[in-house]
Amino acid sequence: MKIPRRRFVITGISLAFTTLLPARSRAAPTSVSETDPTAQALGYKSDAAKVDKTKYPKYVAGQMCSNCQLYQGKPGAATGPCPIYAGKLVESKGWCSAYVKKA
Repeated sequence: MKIPRRRFVITGISLAFTTLLPARSRAAPTSVSETDPTAQALGYKSDAAKVDKTKYPKYVAGQMCSNCQLYQGKPGAATGPCPIYAGKLVESKGWCSAYVKKA
């Protein structure tokens, strides 16, 4: 049985992508940097104690990523993913202006 060249190429490319893409998606997420454009826009600080209270009057002592509703890290973990930063890791002791108190 003869396989047409076009079908062979398409099948080969499809096979290559299905084996490469899952490996790429398993890569460890990166941490958010305070210099990241989104982080700068939201006033992200990796240490909530360093938040400029005059620039962000909404900040109250004790607010941090670990007790934010958006934080998806495990309790007690040093970092965890945050959907605001496209799933990148944020410090559990960090803070940004998107903070929403956990219910």
